[in-house]
Amino acid sequence: MNLKVMILAAGRGERMRPLSDTTPKPLLEAGGKPIIVHLIERLVRAGLRDLVINHSHLGEQIEQSLGTGDRYGARILYSHEEGGGLETGGGIFKALPLIESDPFAVINGDIWTDYPFERLSHPLKGLAHLVLVDNPPQHSQGDFSLLDGRVDASGKARLTFSGIGVYARDMFAGCQPGKFPLVPLLRAAMEHGQVTGEQYNGLWRDIGTPARLKDLDLELRRARV
Repeated sequence: MNLKVMILAAGRGERMRPLSDTTPKPLLEAGGKPIIVHLIERLVRAGLRDLVINHSHLGEQIEQSLGTGDRYGARILYSHEEGGGLETGGGIFKALPLIESDPFAVINGDIWTDYPFERLSHPLKGLAHLVLVDNPPQHSQGDFSLLDGRVDASGKARLTFSGIGVYARDMFAGCQPGKFPLVPLLRAAMEHGQVTGEQYNGLWRDIGTPARLKDLDLELRRARV
């Protein structure tokens, strides 16, 4: 399956200020390279080379930095969002004309992980498949529950959504252009048992603040010693 991947890079990065005032969050560096480049390189190694990146805040920097993706062995298209972005749901919906595969993957551009992305090419059973992780300290309440391979929003034993997911185009049927979140669509699909999931126990970092960026930078540099 030729799975196309969308990388979400349109967020303003309020918690990353002042660093994100002049540099879009995905281009901030850890271990000597931008966060989003770590992600692109891992996707290419997994055979996932066709990428769509959305952007809004300082988005021209992202296009100038990454270009067509040739230097990474990738093929990158861009979806520009006016007016500060369209939230996750609206951003994905706007980019659908650029995303030719069904299903397709969507990954947050501000995470670092060693997740084996080749797993995402497995057939989709339902409308979505989410990768969940143990709750990090900054998100101790979690997001969703996982039981027998199905993701649910009502259970008590919660895990955190990693920002890695696979979606059927049908999940966005009936949506209209504009700004809207993804979570209500996911919850509606969960109510009908249409969201599968897995728990990943490997390395995963949400790089949402300057402190967490610094911690990742130190971790990656030590790993090279």
